[in-house]
Order: sequence, then structure tokens, then C-alpha cells
Amino acid sequence: MYQKILIALDMSEMATLVFKHGLSLAKQAENTQLLLLHVLSGEEENSPLPIPPDLKEMYPAAGNDLTLESWREQWEAFEKSGIEMLKTYQQKAKDVDINTEFQQIMGTPGLTICKVANEWQADVIVIGHRGRYGMQEFLLGSVSNYVLHHAHCSVLIVQPK
Repeated sequence: MYQKILIALDMSEMATLVFKHGLSLAKQAENTQLLLLHVLSGEEENSPLPIPPDLKEMYPAAGNDLTLESWREQWEAFEKSGIEMLKTYQQKAKDVDINTEFQQIMGTPGLTICKVANEWQADVIVIGHRGRYGMQEFLLGSVSNYVLHHAHCSVLIVQPK
């Protein structure tokens, strides 16, 4: 069975289902370790802009609301909510005696998930799939597809209900 399970989470509703699948795997063996991973990325649906808006001249249609300070505040709130989400899931795993740690790292989601899984020597990665297909997947990419094809270990892709 799997001893080291990396659960890749974002802040979507899908994260709860992904966590439940990963926790279910962890309960099947003794001395299992969980690593909960959230990648801070502008690609995440509820994130602030991926780059700080520092020149209003470049974005005249944005108006006066687009400032570096407001972007920093939004990004810090985004980071904080990510940490709170990870702590909540960590506590749920600890409540059932599963050894759990978490990391929140800024980066490109697919690449970062594969890198962390390799460095941590994960046996399996549990990740969600948003259900993007066709042109939308081609244009926006698919993190789960990237992980499936680049991970050094097994990958469990949790489908939306």
C-alpha cells in the first residue's frame, strides 16, 4: 500500500473531495504520511492577478483600483486563506491519527506538484480534475494532465461528481 501520499489541493469546492480520497487511501495502511500541498498560482480561479500591476499606464481601462498596494493586500489574503485551508485539512487528518504536514509554495502548479512529489519521494499523488475538455483544456491547460504525464509515481485523479 501507499506510505507517502501527496494530496494536491486548491481552494475550489473540488478540494474537499480530493482530500477525502487521499485520506481514505491513508487509512488503508499503517504509518502512512500525508503531505498536503497548495501551489500559489495566478492560474487558480480565485487568485489575484498573477503579476503585480505596477504601471497604470499599461492598463488605462482598469481605473484607479489597480495599484501595487491593493494587489499586495489581495495576494496576502490569498496566501493566508491557503494556509488556513491546509491547517483545516491537516487537523482533520490528525484527528484520525494520520501523520500529516503541509506546504504552500508559489509556482506553476503541475511542475511544482511533480517536483515536490519527487523530492518528498511520494508513492502517489492525489489530485482533482476540473472537467475541462477540448478547446478550454487546450487554452487553459490541465494541471492533472501534466501531473499524470510527468510524475515519477502513481497518480490518482479524482473526477468531479
